[in-house]
Amino acid sequence: MLPSLFLCGLAAPAIAQPPPAPPDQVRDGSVALQARRQGRLLPLPEIERRVVPTMRDAQYIGFDLEMPSGIYTLKFLKKGAVIWVDVDGRTGQILGRTGR
Repeated sequence: MLPSLFLCGLAAPAIAQPPPAPPDQVRDGSVALQARRQGRLLPLPEIERRVVPTMRDAQYIGFDLEMPSGIYTLKFLKKGAVIWVDVDGRTGQILGRTGR
């Protein structure tokens, strides 16, 4: 019994750790963090405070951040349709909306 518990203990850390991020994501994440710290990019909570209330009857399901453009794309679900709202991460201005 002890050998099987030992083997399970060895396998658990390998399963629990996510795979390393691809280099593009690491670099983009670093660029986004640096832009945020330098005040060139608004924080996500500020963007959400501005946009989410405008999307009545839609469920907010997440976001993407495109770097180096600094464009946030907020995703919503409304009556089974996905709606994307593009927001300038520097100003918070809504740039466009796709979907219903």
